[in-house]
Amino acid sequence: MADDREIAVLEQQALQADGRGDRGRALQYWETILARAPGHPRALRALAHDAFSAGRLPQARALLERLVRADGRDKQQWLNLAVLCLAQKDEDGEEAALSGALTLDPYDLVALVLRSRLYIRQGKRQAAAGACAAVAAVAPPLHTLPADLQPAVREALDWHAAYNREFGDFLDAFLAPQLRELQGADLQRFRDSLDIMTGRKRRYDSQPALFHYQGLAPVSFFPRSAFPWLDALEAATADIRSEFLAVLAREEGFAPYINYAEDQPLNQWAGLNKSLDWSAYHLIDKGKPVAGHAERCPRTMEALRGAPQPDQPGRTPSAMFSVLKPRTRIPPHTGVSNVRLVTHLPLIVPPGCGFRVGNDTRAWEPGKAWVFDDTIEHEAWNDSAQLRVVLIFDIWHPQLSAAERAMITAMTAGINQFTQTAGGFAL
Repeated sequence: MADDREIAVLEQQALQADGRGDRGRALQYWETILARAPGHPRALRALAHDAFSAGRLPQARALLERLVRADGRDKQQWLNLAVLCLAQKDEDGEEAALSGALTLDPYDLVALVLRSRLYIRQGKRQAAAGACAAVAAVAPPLHTLPADLQPAVREALDWHAAYNREFGDFLDAFLAPQLRELQGADLQRFRDSLDIMTGRKRRYDSQPALFHYQGLAPVSFFPRSAFPWLDALEAATADIRSEFLAVLAREEGFAPYINYAEDQPLNQWAGLNKSLDWSAYHLIDKGKPVAGHAERCPRTMEALRGAPQPDQPGRTPSAMFSVLKPRTRIPPHTGVSNVRLVTHLPLIVPPGCGFRVGNDTRAWEPGKAWVFDDTIEHEAWNDSAQLRVVLIFDIWHPQLSAAERAMITAMTAGINQFTQTAGGFAL
């Protein structure tokens, strides 16, 4: 057995020779090392690289196979072997080498791309679909990748998208007879699930920032029929709008909707922080009517009393006039807790305004209210030259029982006592 110190000296000499550009002398040292230590990883790698560069593919492969048998703990060893098998048109060897690399790191993008290209080349559609789906799941935005890797990743993503389109078209045709037989039935959840599976829509889950209540289904827009009390609210639209216009004329009491301290991480809110481009005239804040505001809007406050407002001391209920100035966009975001839903009653909606929750995009209609789960990603925009105004307030999630609501109220009081604060939820 070779002396470790002797091997270390030879390795240092090989590296020094290589650093001087004396490739021939470096190779002699590596060969001497390999003769004395047949499983030496660095010698095997250096000699394999030299053989590959010189076009001696069988020799390079033999050395790499020795390397993965002797070591095999570095995914790059397996990737090099896969590339060599590709050059030799040995698809079985290429697949085995890629499997070795992915066993060490299942998320390695290069190995995933090479495997997707192998299966596409072989015409293995289902295997290629899975491999391309893995690339899509792992790959960061294309522009962040090295330029030489972008075309291969784009190829996998394009193949995956084309496969999903074909898959979706097939299922549409296959299911058409059954859908005709069930015409009139409410199958929107099935259609949404099918669209998500075939890549036509994204999956959006409830992602509350603070408190997630188990078992509440993530629904973007709730059925209008689930909230019969909206009839009275909508009937009061003209009075509510008049009260808003009166407070707007006073030009006071409006506060930036986003109001973080400068030392807080702002992320997507940087452009709107402390800005009146998106402002609120609070009627109920942190669970209590806002003095001086609520009194100016008695009809609005009366209409709000007909809604099942949540009771979380120091936090909810909450209600406000939300004002979005011209050419302003509210970026995608999620709310704080799914125990409450958010209601919109549009008051002033010029053309060019829109609202998205998850996959569902809608246009506000003055006097037509809706209820949505704000813990699902949502965004809003006003591309017009006029103000957009919506009355916003929160309500209990209708799937919560009276007992559950009571415990959530009690829990909130406990949180406040423990933290010695009143908390605060933003809509």
